[in-house]
Amino acid sequence: MTIKGEKRLSYMVLALPAVIIYLAVVAFPTIFSVLLSLTNYNGGPIFGNSDIQFVGFKSYIWMFTEPTGNFYTSLLNNMYIVGVSVFGQIPLGFAMAYILSRKLIKTGTRFFQSMIFLPYVISPIIIGVLFKAFIMGPHSVYMEIVRTFNPDAVFTLNTRPMIPVLLVILWMFTGFYMIIFLANMQRIDPAIIEAARIDGAKEGRILYHIILPAMTGVIITCAILAISGSLRTFDLIYAMTSGGPAGQTRVLSLYMYQSAFQGSANYPLANAISTVMVLISVILIVVTRRVGRIFGGKEE
Repeated sequence: MTIKGEKRLSYMVLALPAVIIYLAVVAFPTIFSVLLSLTNYNGGPIFGNSDIQFVGFKSYIWMFTEPTGNFYTSLLNNMYIVGVSVFGQIPLGFAMAYILSRKLIKTGTRFFQSMIFLPYVISPIIIGVLFKAFIMGPHSVYMEIVRTFNPDAVFTLNTRPMIPVLLVILWMFTGFYMIIFLANMQRIDPAIIEAARIDGAKEGRILYHIILPAMTGVIITCAILAISGSLRTFDLIYAMTSGGPAGQTRVLSLYMYQSAFQGSANYPLANAISTVMVLISVILIVVTRRVGRIFGGKEE
């Protein structure tokens, strides 16, 4: 065997365990989920079950046309979360990272950095339970304080119930993007910024002509992370609202869970929802990458 052949064989042997794990953990479940969404499977053994029949896109048609509109409500809530993540968490995280990296706050930078990042390291379930106990509920701490000033106050979450959820999501994940931006801003050569200051550049010009061009690729990467993470949101909303009231805070992942494991199980519908979630995520990520290329972004 030639040296080139030995190298190729060694690469294949080294990559084989990772490929097997990927096929077993990612590829096979994904393909199997798509196939299951095209059947009438309703529980019991999967292999060897003669009652399973291929029904085509019946579950997809039901999902898009059901009278209650659960899919569209869930999709809209996910889009709200995507919007808050991309246009809320990322700009806020960038602004905070810029303030800390440029030392616009003279003292306590480490304290502010730790406090902003702290919510991200706490379990979403814990945060959801705490906010539910302190804010969202007829007997929450917030409502007890309100009743001290207005004894007739009644708790209601029927008007725009997603707003408290979005605020918690904004507060919880902004620190994650701040740390990413801060780490990449510290990679910029200080000599470049110092030379610009000597030439008379103000803080705004330094931001626009030096910091932003250097961070474009990082911003696109963060946008991709925000989009993929937003479509997977489940634990926080499940702990805070469980999709209520009347399904107004339900998201696609929660809709999928409820279809599969609550009430009359509908496994094909749950797998159809998961397939659509993957497709939406891929589409949004492709669009984000194209926008990044238009603005000269390059992932780093």
